Amino acid sequence: MADFRTHLGVAAAGGAVLAHGGWQVGLWELWQGGVVFGLVTFGGILPDIDADSSKAIRLIFNLLAVPSVVLGALLLQGHLAPGYLLVVCGLLYLTVRYVAGGVFSRFTVHRGIWHSLLAAALCGLAAAAVSYQLFVQPARLAWVHGVAVCLGFVIHLALDEIYSVDLTGARIKRSFGTALKPLDIQSPGNSLAMLMAGMALLPWLPAWSALLELLAQGVALWR
Repeated sequence: MADFRTHLGVAAAGGAVLAHGGWQVGLWELWQGGVVFGLVTFGGILPDIDADSSKAIRLIFNLLAVPSVVLGALLLQGHLAPGYLLVVCGLLYLTVRYVAGGVFSRFTVHRGIWHSLLAAALCGLAAAAVSYQLFVQPARLAWVHGVAVCLGFVIHLALDEIYSVDLTGARIKRSFGTALKPLDIQSPGNSLAMLMAGMALLPWLPAWSALLELLAQGVALWR
C-alpha cells in the first residue's frame, strides 16, 4: 500500500496535468483549473477516510469541516444573532471534525467499501451535486468537479494495487485486489447502502447530457 505522501504527490501531479491540459484546450478558465487541481488532489487521499489513525483522515475531516462551517454560516446568518451564529458554527466544526471522524473510524474497515470503484463513483456524484446545488455552478462545470474527485479517488486505488505487486521479489502481496474492486463483496450490506446513497443523489445532480457532452469532448481531444 502506498503511503500518504505518495498518494498526495501522485494525485497532485495528476491534478496538475488535468488542470493545465483542460485550460490549454479551453475546457475551463485558469482559476477553474486551480479548483480542478485541488479536487483531484483531495480525491487522491479520500479513500483513506476509513483509516483508523492516519494523516489522511485528519486532513480529510479538517477539509470537510471548513466548507461545512461556511455553508452553515450562509444558511443561518439571517436567522441567528452574531453571537449565536458563532457558537453554532464552532459546534458544527467540532461535529464534522471529531464526531464524524470518530463515527467513520468506528464503523468502517480499512480497504473495505471505501476502497472500491463504487465509492469513487459516489464521491464523484456527491461532488457534482454539491457544486451544482450549493455553489450554483453550471451543469458542465459541476460535472467537471465530480469527475475530478472521482479521478483522484481512482488514482489512489490504482496506486494501492500497484504497491501490492512486489517487483523486486517477483511476488504478489496479500493486499492485491483489495483496493481497485467494483464493490466490497465481503460486506454486501455496505455496498447496497452505498448504492442507495448514490441513487438518492440522482434528483440533485446536473443534467446527464452535460456529462456526456464533456466526456465526448474529452475523447475527441484525446484522439
